[in-house]
Amino acid sequence: MTIPIYQVDAFARRPFTGNPAAVCPLDAWLPDATMQLIAAENNLAETAFFVPLQGEEADFHLRWFTPTFEIDLCGHATLASAHVLWNERGYAKSEITFQSKSGLLKVRREADGKLVLDFPSRPPRPLALAEHPEVLLRSLGPGAATPLAVLASRDLVVEFAHADEVLALNPDFAALIDLGYIGLIATAPGTNGVDFVSRFFAPEVGVPEDPVTGSAHSTLIPFWAEKLGKTDLFARQESARGGELWCRLRGDRVDIGGYAVTFLRGDVQL
Repeated sequence: MTIPIYQVDAFARRPFTGNPAAVCPLDAWLPDATMQLIAAENNLAETAFFVPLQGEEADFHLRWFTPTFEIDLCGHATLASAHVLWNERGYAKSEITFQSKSGLLKVRREADGKLVLDFPSRPPRPLALAEHPEVLLRSLGPGAATPLAVLASRDLVVEFAHADEVLALNPDFAALIDLGYIGLIATAPGTNGVDFVSRFFAPEVGVPEDPVTGSAHSTLIPFWAEKLGKTDLFARQESARGGELWCRLRGDRVDIGGYAVTFLRGDVQL
């Protein structure tokens, strides 16, 4: 069996930036174990698989796998999947609707080539620092600044006063796993036209640091929209590769916009 595969740099305008995702279009689902093995072989933060749907409210059914785990929501691999459909597979509609573990997800293509995800908003709830005292501070690594606040949705959110404090983090990944969340989001206000910055760590699911994390912005957008008193936000994820995200809060939904570029095309031989 031969399966097409693409590698796409998402939330990026040029190769070697943003977050690489593998995308495998399928005619029908492979066994879950086979998809997990393909994701492990790719060894990227996410491998996306989608199959076409007929006569339903969605155009495709989309699933995402880390090297070790099927995840419930992934932004950059959804962006990459839409990019593949439009730029590699000749899809004609200006909007794509995916069925997923997180409900219906839409992606639209704007005139300048930017792709915009329509995702659920996942506002974080405040936690007392005492709920995660020793293990949280240990997980942030040696010399880490003291957080201003700790919050949680699917992921744990740690707010810092300055972007430099986020950039300086050198987490203890073993301690991060002990926190009991899929990932840890570190965030702070941005500068020079950037509303907020972040980094995302998820060793629990085989992703020590994710370069650019769309799903984390389902939590960051409502958090910073309330904090800054604005619904349109520009964000940067400050990983080594870096990524830009154009964000908007729309009630119980968020828009997450970015660009994508194809890095490679090939085939999986099974």
